[in-house]
Amino acid sequence: MFNSMTAFGRCRRNEEGRDITVELRSVNNRYLDCSVRLPRSYSALEERIKPYLQSRGISRGKVDVYIGVEVTESDDGAIMLDTGYAAGYIAALRQLRDTFSLTDDISVMSVAQNRELFRVQKPEDDIEGDWQRILPVLDSALDAFLAARGNEGARLHADIARKIENIKRNVDRISQMSRADIEGYRDKIEERIREILSDNRITVDENRLLTECAIAADRLAIDEELVRLLSHFDTFRDIAESSEPAGRKLDFLLQEMNREVNTVGSKCQNAAIAKLVVDCKSELEKIREQIQNIE
Repeated sequence: MFNSMTAFGRCRRNEEGRDITVELRSVNNRYLDCSVRLPRSYSALEERIKPYLQSRGISRGKVDVYIGVEVTESDDGAIMLDTGYAAGYIAALRQLRDTFSLTDDISVMSVAQNRELFRVQKPEDDIEGDWQRILPVLDSALDAFLAARGNEGARLHADIARKIENIKRNVDRISQMSRADIEGYRDKIEERIREILSDNRITVDENRLLTECAIAADRLAIDEELVRLLSHFDTFRDIAESSEPAGRKLDFLLQEMNREVNTVGSKCQNAAIAKLVVDCKSELEKIREQIQNIE
C-alpha cells in the first residue's frame, strides 16, 4: 500500500478553555524533515512532535506542523508582557513608518493586535498538561493527514499499475518479435557463410558452421533480460503490497528495470522492437517521477 508524501490535515477544537488549531502539510523529501511552529509559551513541546509523528508511521517527507493556541477562558495563569519583544517590535514599526513615510497610527490597541507580545505565565509543571490538551487535536489532524496520504497513494498505485501492465504487454511483443528475429538472423548468417565458403571452394564443416551461427545469433538473444525484467515486476508488486514504506526500494528497483530495458535496446536491431523499447523507457520514466512522491 502506497502513501504519498504530499498531504494536508487540519483540526480545530476547544480543549479546557483553549482554542487549539493544528495543521500539517508535507511534500516529498528524501528523509523526514519536520518543522514545528508553536506559540513561544509552548515551545517546550516542540521536541515531542517529531517522535510522535514517527510513532504514527510517518518516516519520510518534509512535514510542516503549525499549532496555534488561544486562551478562551480564564485560568490561574497570569498574562505577562514580553517587554523585550515589545520594544523590538515597536522599534521595527517606527522604522517602517519613517522609511516609507507612513501615517503614524502606532497606538496601544494597534500594537496589542500582535499576540506574541503577551504570554501566559503557567506553573513550571504544566508542560504535561499542555501536551495532554494539544494531543487530541494533533491526533485528529494527523488522522486527516494520514488519510490524505493514503488516498493520494492509492491513486498513484493504480496509475503505476496501469503503466506496468502497458510495459508487460510491450515486453510480450518484444519477446515474440525477438524470437522470430533471431531465427531469421541465424539463417542469414548461415546462408552468407555458405556463400563465402563456396566462392572460395572451402569444404563446409556442418557441425562447426551450425555452432558458430548459433553463437552469433545467441549474442542477440534477450531472453535473460526479459526474464529478469518480468521478475522485477513481481518484486515491484510484492513491495507495493507491503505495509512498509516503499519509495526507496521502488526507486532502486526501477533503476534495475531501466538497466534491463537498455540492454534489450542495445541488442536488438529491429526497428519495431526499438520503438517498443522507447515506449517502455517512456513509461518507466513516468513511473520514476511518481515514485519520488511515495513514502
